[in-house]
Amino acid sequence: MKKFGKVAVKMMMVSSLFLLGACGSQGESSAPSGSGATTDGAKKEITIGASLLTQQHPFYVSLKNAMEEEAKADGVNLQVSVANQDLNKQLSDIEDFITKGVDAIILSPVDSKGVAGAISKAKAANIPVITVDISAAGVEPDAHVATDNLAGGKLAGEEMAKAIGEKGKVAVIDYPTVQSVIDRVTGFKEAIAKYPNIEIVSVQPGITRPEALTTAQNMIQANGDLAGIFGFGDDAALAAVAAIKTAGKEDQIKVIGFDGMEEARNAVKNEKTFYSVITQHPDEIGKQGVQAAMKIIKKEAVEKLIPVTPGVFSKEGEKK
Repeated sequence: MKKFGKVAVKMMMVSSLFLLGACGSQGESSAPSGSGATTDGAKKEITIGASLLTQQHPFYVSLKNAMEEEAKADGVNLQVSVANQDLNKQLSDIEDFITKGVDAIILSPVDSKGVAGAISKAKAANIPVITVDISAAGVEPDAHVATDNLAGGKLAGEEMAKAIGEKGKVAVIDYPTVQSVIDRVTGFKEAIAKYPNIEIVSVQPGITRPEALTTAQNMIQANGDLAGIFGFGDDAALAAVAAIKTAGKEDQIKVIGFDGMEEARNAVKNEKTFYSVITQHPDEIGKQGVQAAMKIIKKEAVEKLIPVTPGVFSKEGEKK
């Protein structure tokens, strides 16, 4: 009888342990899987990698700040790298993001064609890529957020026509490896083509402000009757203004710029030769870039092209 009692007690203990183990197993598996959830029920942190062209220009400072603000509001871990206009560094940074397995990559290309392979590699790893400000060439990203540069270039052409009385010789300071600038220059040429008495006599690169200064000086020297210069960005336009002042031709040559950061706006107000600048909104581009990335990560519908309308800042102020 005692022996039977001991056996019964042992069997009851084993059964209890089995039931406890089963309950424990059910408790551990109750956390949802997938959709960013972890085993303890917490959501996985979303990480976005961003590779930006530069931080040496106010446009990109504003763009970066807006991206960081939007990411913080969304609870997103935004990792920003700056290429400083070095394609090899940008390619290395993108490779690093792919290795880390980020949820999306936001990119402003140093070279529109040069980043095509890296974008393809990211997409092959199922990492969506959103380009901002500058588009890629030869590969389609998941979304592109930028100023409507073609429309902006046309605005610049119309502003130039007004500035020089619809006649005269004009020149363009270019950045030929960047698609956004290609679009601006294309739009400018299309607008100028409507004016038979305006001739584009020179299109030359001038990427940095020192380079643009040399380019503008060469244009002025080669064309004694030059009437206008279109600078692809603020640095190019401001360099043109400096070259014109040095040459003593402020009454002859007018400048149209593109970007519209504070320094350029002030120059439009204060410099006789700076007629107007086409304005971009980098804060809106940065914000919408992060928003587009989040929609794609969440499998929501997003437009392939998200244009931001440019405006014009003249001596009378901002107009859209």
